[in-house]
Amino acid sequence: MSRKRVVVTGLSALTPLGGNVTETWDNLLAGKSGIGPITLFDASGFDSRIAGEVKGFDPEAYGVPAKQARRMDRFVQFAVAAGNMLVEHSGLVINDDNAGRVSVILGVGLGGLHTIEVFHSRLVEAGPGKVSPFMIPMLISNMAPGQLAIATGAKGANMVLTSACASGTHAIGAAYTEIVMGRCDACISGGVEATVTPMGISGFTALKALSTAHNDNPEKASRPFDKDRDGFVMGEGAGVVILEELEHAKARGAKIYAEVVGYGSTGDAYHITSPAEDGAGAAKAMELAMEEACVSPEQVEYINAHGTSTHHNDLFETRAIKRAFGEAAKDVVINSTKSMIGHLLGAAGGVEFITCVKAIEDGFIHQTMGTVQADEECDLNYAIGAP
Repeated sequence: MSRKRVVVTGLSALTPLGGNVTETWDNLLAGKSGIGPITLFDASGFDSRIAGEVKGFDPEAYGVPAKQARRMDRFVQFAVAAGNMLVEHSGLVINDDNAGRVSVILGVGLGGLHTIEVFHSRLVEAGPGKVSPFMIPMLISNMAPGQLAIATGAKGANMVLTSACASGTHAIGAAYTEIVMGRCDACISGGVEATVTPMGISGFTALKALSTAHNDNPEKASRPFDKDRDGFVMGEGAGVVILEELEHAKARGAKIYAEVVGYGSTGDAYHITSPAEDGAGAAKAMELAMEEACVSPEQVEYINAHGTSTHHNDLFETRAIKRAFGEAAKDVVINSTKSMIGHLLGAAGGVEFITCVKAIEDGFIHQTMGTVQADEECDLNYAIGAP
């Protein structure tokens, strides 16, 4: 069986920097921060009181009817809203003839925390009779691809991938693999998340993962690779794309933004929250991607890093890049989109994939904002203070 080629033919995003890809990208290039005080709930008593929120989100403005929206958690609303924009943007017509060849594979990290909080309160305060029959369909992670498939009519493979911060990236990797293997012609993929909730913020604060030192100066809180970084900033949103088999895309006259040529995935088998200190697992994933893409480290010009602004991630990710790229590591430009939007958890990989595509399209790499002086052990080119 011949190997299929996979291209990107549609982009859609809802982020703390904008309600679509254009707004998000323009604000990234301008070095603006989407991080600010939490407004979705009263965070005055929390140690971390800042987040990257999607501002003024109205699902009806994105074609999600109010009645349906009320039966969806915020992360599902994000998925359907971004998916509606995506299909329109790509020009892909999904009908009875091709619906079975269009898949939906999304990444979600935690799912409907807000719904759990709401109905747990009702259960405690008013008893089990006040728990809605829609509670479970609102909160389970697979409702993101499920509701998006209902909205678009896509009837191919439909699944959610949950692998914490890598969920969106793994979903795109799975979509790529499905098309390479000829199982579908197109796939809506990426990630969504909406965990700026009391449980989300308090849980990650308890893990000592969130920044707590910059509540009064939010735009300086997410500072990847900085010597004074003190944790990540919670974000929310969606980043979804259409991956499509090359000949299928050409036959319908689709605009092609980029080609996906390699994917690698590994696990550290090391710790429940910390990556392996030597970076070996992450390095191997990058090596596998380069091997599949038939490129050498010297040919790679840019890495959009995980770059969370936590001590362990940034240090161990730097070690992983050095391990995978050897001497070529010093020549690669590295940045962190999280420096301006925070950490979108399951949606991070989708939004950062879009950032990579836009960097290729426009020939411009955005700065890593918030970062002032890199850690001594983080000694690569992190696009600090330079376009």
